[in-house]
Order: sequence, then C-alpha cells, then structure tokens
Amino acid sequence: MIKFTKMHGLGNDYVYIDGINQYIENESSLAQFVSDRHFGIGSDGLILICQSDIADFKMRMFNSDGSEAEMCGNGIRCVGKFVYDKGLTNKTIISVETLAGIKILELNISTKDKKVETVKVDMGEPILIADKIPVVVSKMSTNGKFVKGLKLKADDKEFEFSCVSMGNPHAITVVEDVKNFDVEKYGKILEINKVFPRKTNVEFIQIVDDENINMRVWERGAGETLACGTGACATAVACILNGFTKRHCFVKLLGGTLEINWNEADNHVYMIGPATTVFEGELEI
Repeated sequence: MIKFTKMHGLGNDYVYIDGINQYIENESSLAQFVSDRHFGIGSDGLILICQSDIADFKMRMFNSDGSEAEMCGNGIRCVGKFVYDKGLTNKTIISVETLAGIKILELNISTKDKKVETVKVDMGEPILIADKIPVVVSKMSTNGKFVKGLKLKADDKEFEFSCVSMGNPHAITVVEDVKNFDVEKYGKILEINKVFPRKTNVEFIQIVDDENINMRVWERGAGETLACGTGACATAVACILNGFTKRHCFVKLLGGTLEINWNEADNHVYMIGPATTVFEGELEI
C-alpha cells in the first residue's frame, strides 16, 4: 500500500507521494496509472518528495504520459505545503532540489489552521539563450540573447513566438481572444515542432494592460492544464522584454491568478500563489 495526497495549485493537480518514508519504484508507469482520470486517481501527473543531499528536500515530477520533467511551479508550491503540513519540516523557508536547480520557498502559514496557505517561490534567473532553452534558430534576429519573432506554422495559422526557459522550455505567443482560442488544436502541433529539441510548453496569451495578462497553456506531456507556474513566469519575462508589461504583474490562468515579479536587482523571478490539499488515500500497488 502506498499513501498519497491529491493536491493542486490553481487547478494544476498532481498526486503527491512521500518518497522519504515509502519505497517507490517504476515511477514512470506509476505516473501514468495515477494520472488516468477514469481508471486511476486523476491528475496532471505525479510528484515524489524525496531525500536530498544538497537541499532540504528533492522534488521529482512526472507528467501524465510518464515523462520526467525538470520543474513545475504549481507543483513545487504544493511540495512546500506537503512537507510543512505533514510535519516533515518546521521551517517556513526551505530549499527544494529539482532538475532545474535548487529553489527557495517561503511558506505563508494560515493563522486559522496553522497550515500553509500560499507559497512564494524563488524561481531563479530566466534562461534566454537559444541553445540552453533549447530552441533551434537560424537566420533570424535573437535581439542579442532573447529569442523573439520566431515564426512557426501550425495547421492553418502562423504564430510568432518569444522563447524562455525557467528550467524547462516555453514558447509564448500573443493571440487576440485567448478565451475562445483552440488551444488543443494548435498546442499539440506546436509542442512537437522540430525547432524544440526537447519539445516545449506553449503559452497562448492576451495582454490586458501593463500589469495583467490572460494565459492558457498547453503543457508538454500533459496537454492543456488549468495553470502552469513556470509558464506564468516565462510569460511574464517575455512580456517584460517585449515591453508589454511592468516587472511586477499578474497572470490570470483558467484555475486562478499568479503574482509574478521579475526582480531587477538579482534577476530572479518570484512567483506567489496558493497550494491546496484535496484528499488523501492509499494505493494498492
């Protein structure tokens, strides 16, 4: 029997498992099983909380198709809530090892129930160099180090992308009406475009004003989700560099709103958002 907790950050939901006190194997297959919304628990993927030699905890994140991803902004907020609420730590500032590096979390504790309510995550510096995102570009201006104006065709439409990595690759494009845009039709084509060697997450955005962005996301390996924390950060960075928004802005997703601040002093991107526990249970594996 494996104990699990179902959690979500703005509707971006994962199954969380304590891999410190439980032995977990066949992680990729397990991720596919628990993610199935008909025969499993139902989620966007699986997140394991593990021991780390270089941080307080280690997060391993698997998409619903079983592929392991570098990082998940909504997921790591829930990791912070998981370890604090379950007594694995009593610290309100913790470090979490990920495939995208060590992230620092500040936990905001509710005065009502003494549990984590929101989490501020230091997402680190955005990656803007093409071969580190990675994205293959040729015969186009990268505006120094920032990839923008990347034109790609999907089915009957041509899009213009800015590309940013927050430890995982993102391609951001502006559309006129994001609410009624066919994210699935175009997202699944753009995700696997040959210019993205490791595939990409695709953000379709609409600029409301210089402090607010509406966004929908097609996540690599998962499809459209209600929210994407790394995607919101990448989108904010792209919008700032394109002159669309200020350094402090709000990204509204289908599941709710994230507060993003790209700090000019340290070049780090900071994300603030909620983390929610849905239910707990046991798996017969």
